[in-house]
Amino acid sequence: MSDSTKPRPQFRNLGLSDLMSYRLPPAAKTSILHRASGALLLLALPLVIVPLFGQSVQSPETFAAMKAWVASPLCKIVLLVLMWGYFHHFCAGIRFLTLDLHIGNSREDSQRSGAIVIGVALALTVIFGLKLFGAW
Repeated sequence: MSDSTKPRPQFRNLGLSDLMSYRLPPAAKTSILHRASGALLLLALPLVIVPLFGQSVQSPETFAAMKAWVASPLCKIVLLVLMWGYFHHFCAGIRFLTLDLHIGNSREDSQRSGAIVIGVALALTVIFGLKLFGAW
């Protein structure tokens, strides 16, 4: 053996400070956020969405009470987060379906589509959030 061999790579445990400085590509962020938004929507279904729907169809009095509750800023923030979760999960799902069809599988296309998903989901959240908070 010659002495010109490359040294073996060293793998070390990552600490919290290492994780904070690590930059994920847009495709990885989209994938992680897709899972997080799916979990958010799954947990919100029995805790927020079904009770709100049940109150809205029970009687006119419970609808009025629910309408007053939804008008509070805290509830609007919860609804805004749920809207982001839905928009991101929907857009990322379409992205993953196109990847399953072998469209945009190259590294550059994948990174670009990941960034587009994040941007579109945030833009839709801003547009519908402005409507939710009464901008128009």
